[in-house]
Amino acid sequence: MNPGIRADTGAQAVSIGTRGDYRPGDIGWPRQPWLTYLLLMTELPEVPETSSETATLIAFLDYHRAVARRKAEGLTDAQLNQTVAASTLTIGGILKHLAFVEDWWWVAVWQGAPLPEPWTEERFAADEDWDFHSAADDSAGEILGLYDEKVAAAQAAAQSLLLAPHALEAVASRRRKNGEATSLRWILVHLIEEYARHCGHLDILREAIDGRTGD
Repeated sequence: MNPGIRADTGAQAVSIGTRGDYRPGDIGWPRQPWLTYLLLMTELPEVPETSSETATLIAFLDYHRAVARRKAEGLTDAQLNQTVAASTLTIGGILKHLAFVEDWWWVAVWQGAPLPEPWTEERFAADEDWDFHSAADDSAGEILGLYDEKVAAAQAAAQSLLLAPHALEAVASRRRKNGEATSLRWILVHLIEEYARHCGHLDILREAIDGRTGD
């Protein structure tokens, strides 16, 4: 077993997952609490090169989640709201949007439940990009706290679902407008695509702010 990736907390170091310890049973999961995993990470989680389909999908999704979170580390409120060239995108806006994306797929689509705060219909009726734009009114702590909370809830929900046999074939409660169902496999692949796209945006924004590059 490879040594675990560790996050130094000052008082102690917390193991947050390795190639060999990336599963509960035979599926694929780091065993440490997800909120600790997101908040204390100093190194990105590894993606196993030889693993099950489920473990591979989860590993890639969590890798991109961690990259997105890392792009905001150490920035001020003003820097999180800084734009580049003609684009209105900001690091804070993207992270708040990704927090919404987690709730949309795991709460609204998978469970078929109403979206929780702060994603009210009234806010999106007034501005369909409210998640992006409203981040300008939030502090760095509020944005990162919201992102950590929503990702942790999503990871916990998926962890429970993926323990079931043939879990990737299970379908969401909410159907598409044409009546078709959405499988858990599709949702995981879509989330990887969504995060990968926005991580590219975050790369450009972070480099423009302070020159920081890389994952």
